[in-house]
Amino acid sequence: MAVEYDLVVIGGGSGGLVAAGVAAALKAKVALVERDRLGGDCLWYGCVPSKSIIHASRIAYEVKHAGRFGVYCSEPEIDFAKAIGYVQDVISTIQPHDSPERFEGLGVEVIFGSGKFIDRKTFEVNNRRLKARAFVISTGSRPGVPPIPGLKEAGYLTNEEVFSITERPDSLAVIGGGPIGCELGQAFSRLGSQVTIIASRDRLLPKEDPEAVEVVHKQFESEGIRILLQTRAESVEIVDGKKYVWAGGEKLAVDEILVATGRQPNVESLNLDAAGVKLGKSGIEVNSKLQTTNPRIYACGDVIGGYQFTHVASYQANVVLKNALFLPVFKADYRVIPWAIFTDPELARVGLTEQEARERYGNDINVVKQEFAEVDRAQAEAATEGFAKIITQRNGQILGAHLVGASAGELIHEIILAMSHKLKISALGGIHIYPTLAEVNSKAAFELTRQNYEKSHGLQSLLKKLFHFLRTLG
Repeated sequence: MAVEYDLVVIGGGSGGLVAAGVAAALKAKVALVERDRLGGDCLWYGCVPSKSIIHASRIAYEVKHAGRFGVYCSEPEIDFAKAIGYVQDVISTIQPHDSPERFEGLGVEVIFGSGKFIDRKTFEVNNRRLKARAFVISTGSRPGVPPIPGLKEAGYLTNEEVFSITERPDSLAVIGGGPIGCELGQAFSRLGSQVTIIASRDRLLPKEDPEAVEVVHKQFESEGIRILLQTRAESVEIVDGKKYVWAGGEKLAVDEILVATGRQPNVESLNLDAAGVKLGKSGIEVNSKLQTTNPRIYACGDVIGGYQFTHVASYQANVVLKNALFLPVFKADYRVIPWAIFTDPELARVGLTEQEARERYGNDINVVKQEFAEVDRAQAEAATEGFAKIITQRNGQILGAHLVGASAGELIHEIILAMSHKLKISALGGIHIYPTLAEVNSKAAFELTRQNYEKSHGLQSLLKKLFHFLRTLG
């Protein structure tokens, strides 16, 4: 039987939408299967709503602390329901870009329903059997909920519910010290909740540079956020209608609990065994070409684990497209994968950490660090906390970078561009508009030049003799 489609995409999140949309633009025949609504976690529960509520909370914080600039305001009155309404308005504004109508207009056949593979070449949905030259699984992930006794009975929030509540909890326990827990913990604190973050590791954001995390940690403490490190939520109970979380031997009374302890792939209903697709610990197993153990089935995005970011899912979708529609010769390259955590101050990263660089290159590295306090624009805006740290090889090739401070998620793109084109750190030393925060990058580049000069006693001696000779010439 001849195949019906060039490509069947399963899952309408970031990766799936890119795969389906671009494939249709290339005039391939495409079906997109989604069990719920298009847009995925990013639109409905992730990037869009979280950054919207973070923005609202930052406004509240700036108003509260405006006195340091000679602008005096009364204590801000926060209408939490209206803040959540703003979040939902932003989602509604962006949603048409991911609407079924838009993708149908591009030539994609959109099918809503929960389907499964019935063999290695067939996907069944709504009692209809779809056959294609290639399939893409991009079903995303959902919050992982730890088996804490009493948690289910007491009730809790995850990122899938938290943007729909209209009443602010006066007290909030956040279980998990990763990006979601830190971003939302700070946002709720700034909107008036008493927040306690319960983190099982020895620091918040354990994947990030320890020095950068320390800047964020201190800011959290200065805002009254309580942080319990190396602590696990042991149990939850309800007494007289009040929730209590036992953590580290302490009984915490809270109005609400936010669980932010990681993600798990959405694969249970797909019947992957019938398709010959192997599932690993973190998600569907893929090779460097993003093929599963069934070479005609590809996977991308959160469902394969690894870098769980919208921009990575989009990148992977483009790799999948080229391999699935044409020849499977293209490999995913993760050398330059950036991300940002939108706390205040922001924390952004690309490439290797200092520790990873030392493990891989030994002493053949340089580490330069530029404080925001030495950037004039940062002084002008009272945004002096944080730094830029750039790790290079001795020859100046950039291996990685970590920025913590105001607009770090924007400022790191200059370094991303340099790394993508394999430029050395000296490329960052070009003209920068004064005064801008972006000078933190150029100053870091000049700092390496200064360090190398100080280490080169021979060059210093030669220059000293040269200038002495030139002076003698008058």
